[in-house]
Amino acid sequence: MAAGPRWKKGKDGKDFSALAAAKPMSNIVAELQSSLKHTNLVATISSRGGDAIIGVNMQQAMLLNRAAFGRAVENAGAEKQWFQLGGEEVFYLCHTLKCVSVKSESREKQMSEGELWDHLCSASDSFPEMYKAYSHLRSKNWVVRSGLQYGTDFVAYRHHPALVHSEFAVVVVPEGVEFGGRCGRLMVWSDLLCALRASGSVAKTLLVLTVSSSTCELRFPDCLELLVVHERTITRWIPQQCREHRCEPCREEANKGEQDRTRETVVFSYGGVMLGFTVLSSLLVYKLRF
Repeated sequence: MAAGPRWKKGKDGKDFSALAAAKPMSNIVAELQSSLKHTNLVATISSRGGDAIIGVNMQQAMLLNRAAFGRAVENAGAEKQWFQLGGEEVFYLCHTLKCVSVKSESREKQMSEGELWDHLCSASDSFPEMYKAYSHLRSKNWVVRSGLQYGTDFVAYRHHPALVHSEFAVVVVPEGVEFGGRCGRLMVWSDLLCALRASGSVAKTLLVLTVSSSTCELRFPDCLELLVVHERTITRWIPQQCREHRCEPCREEANKGEQDRTRETVVFSYGGVMLGFTVLSSLLVYKLRF
């Protein structure tokens, strides 16, 4: 089980917690938002999936990297840097931060938020709940990355992944008839146990985000305002550790009691010896007199 953030070490042996405190993620994202807004950038989204690509200048590339949005394309040129964005990332920049426009690679006309929503939902049925969970964590200044390599939906970092290890392994569980058959996640104990084992083996806390709604149509992005996210952290209960931990005070009291009894026995024995010596001395004096 993860016990708080695990900061990485620099070359001088110091951790990066002070560096992260001096440059909060909220400030970095605000700086990125301002920079992208002024240049009216347009991302191009794939016609067969939810990934998009965007070209930025060197300063914006640095800000995208510091804010942990997307991944730089290695064969980028010197004049313009290219970043690949996931579906949740591109919609967050477009819908929440409103600093990027999006167009399809099949046509030059820019897409509206409704058209982008339809495109992303057609690429993945689970996009509504996944994006709601993603934006929920991002709004709290967590860095969110794919958790595919850990068998989860996302992993959440307290700051940039270069500074700290991911703290939470995130599983998104939809709840409601609008989500159809996707509501059966973690309903079986074996699934929950596997998720706990996997997250614990990589020193992460399992965070379950339940996305629920009473009446909401997922066909429009306005439904995001009606979706509610419930957070639950789940950890394994290890009875051996709990038993040993709880018995520590009892064990200390038992050791203290044993020491007290030993001390009393020593005092009692010493007193008995002195009493016997006194009686013996009295008898010897009595015999000498007579």
